[in-house]
Amino acid sequence: MIKTTVSADPWAVGWMVRGLVLLALLAAFGVPMGVIPIIAVESDLTMPDPEHTGLVVIPLNAPTPTATAVPAPSLTVTPHTPHVGIIAGHSGNDSGAVCPDGLQEVDVNREIARRVVALLTQRGWNVDLLDEFDVRLNGYQADALLSIHADSCNVPGKSGFKITRAEAGFQPLSADVLVDCITRYYAERTGLAFDPYTITYDMTRYHAYYEIDHNTPAAIIETGFMLDDREILTQRPDVVAGGIVDGMVCFIEGESP
Repeated sequence: MIKTTVSADPWAVGWMVRGLVLLALLAAFGVPMGVIPIIAVESDLTMPDPEHTGLVVIPLNAPTPTATAVPAPSLTVTPHTPHVGIIAGHSGNDSGAVCPDGLQEVDVNREIARRVVALLTQRGWNVDLLDEFDVRLNGYQADALLSIHADSCNVPGKSGFKITRAEAGFQPLSADVLVDCITRYYAERTGLAFDPYTITYDMTRYHAYYEIDHNTPAAIIETGFMLDDREILTQRPDVVAGGIVDGMVCFIEGESP
């Protein structure tokens, strides 16, 4: 078989090489300086920009965009304001126990309850001072409810305080913590001993337990006997109130006053 050979013109090849070298030099200096732009043809697979058609010109000397850090939204936690109710035992209803010399339980209870409310309010708490059968007790919702009472003058030689929640299974478990806190801090502040042996059904089945919301921890306290504990109940009600407040702070804020 005979092969045909095509010989290239050396002169033409030389000029073609010179042209390619010249284009390479222009590209090497012109592109970085932005004189010669890069021309990119849009792909048929992408949606055309409505503001541009055809060619997209991307100058190489354009500044490189930098990512801007977007701060994460701050989470603001609103502090909880404690809300408690204080019942002044027998207030708005009757006198309660009455001593032979005319000292009435309701007056003792009211004076102590007012001081408790004032001290807790000073801490920034939201406190309701309630009567014995206050209409607000129906469905009452709060962080805690405490009813303040005092024992009678009928047992000479008897001293001490007692506190309890509702009978088992009716109140939330947190009511036990409420009772424990007030028991410890009230005894420490007043010096009175806790007397668990004179707790009656009138205390464990106290009417308010059945009126308030069942999620509200509640308790009733007998602050002392109006005969042998009269001095601290009537002459130092600020100490009695301070012991109750210490116990409430222990329960609500979980710390020592």
